[in-house]
Amino acid sequence: MNIRDVLKPGGRGVIGTASKAGVVNMAVYAVPHVVDDKTVAWGMTDGRSWNNVRENPNASYTYFASGEGFRGARLTLSLSRTEDSGEMLAKIRERTGATSPGNPEAVKHVAYFKVVETRPLV
Repeated sequence: MNIRDVLKPGGRGVIGTASKAGVVNMAVYAVPHVVDDKTVAWGMTDGRSWNNVRENPNASYTYFASGEGFRGARLTLSLSRTEDSGEMLAKIRERTGATSPGNPEAVKHVAYFKVVETRPLV
């Protein structure tokens, strides 16, 4: 399954992370930036998801395509690197300002994840 073909703008998803102690957090996230066939990136605020991926690099993302029905994907992820400045952070803040009611300046970090596995939504 090619992630570029699955992760289309307009959809939404839920990212699941866990702390070092195994305390799980779920958060609604937009479609990630597809960096390449095996890498996606999200902007993150200083919240639980950010704290968790710094302690535990394993995460999952369930993507629901826009429209009716059960179209989407389930991604198993592994954090590969983070950035606190740069072109990708600027791009994510710009997109956040255009599509989200949240404050784009609250996005402080970019988390890059290796896509370990991609499975259908159902």
